[in-house]
Amino acid sequence: MAPEVTPEEFRDAMARFPSGVVVVTACCEDGTPRGFTASSFCSVSLEPPLVLVCLADAADSAAVFARCDHFAVSVLAPEHQPLALLFATKGADKFSDALLQPSPTGLPAVQQAPVQLDCAAYARYPAGDHTILIGRVTGVRLGEGSPMVYCEREFRSLN
Repeated sequence: MAPEVTPEEFRDAMARFPSGVVVVTACCEDGTPRGFTASSFCSVSLEPPLVLVCLADAADSAAVFARCDHFAVSVLAPEHQPLALLFATKGADKFSDALLQPSPTGLPAVQQAPVQLDCAAYARYPAGDHTILIGRVTGVRLGEGSPMVYCEREFRSLN
């Protein structure tokens, strides 16, 4: 039997795989905004248009995303690095930043993001210590610029 992979080994291996960086937002039932930074984000289907994002079950916003009907995804550009760090910080005041604006659906979105997506919650699946949240894309807004990537535990630019 092969030896078990440690969390540290797995984390180090996955750190070498570059990924995009997004901020995902939703609102509590009382309208309070919540959100998180994710690098586990990808498209799932063209018809219907589906995306998935993974959220740690221990995240501050996990309970909100477990029952929200809609959420927004903002693909971040290199100049959004401070916002990515803010939304990755547990307990931080994430919605005082002037870089956020309401999307057409009323959810907070990142201004001047290369891509903004509006999503209707489509499915949720438990996966280890995370939840896979699948959204049906209901709106797309394309901005300018290149996305930021995360690789080897650093934010990087494609330029």
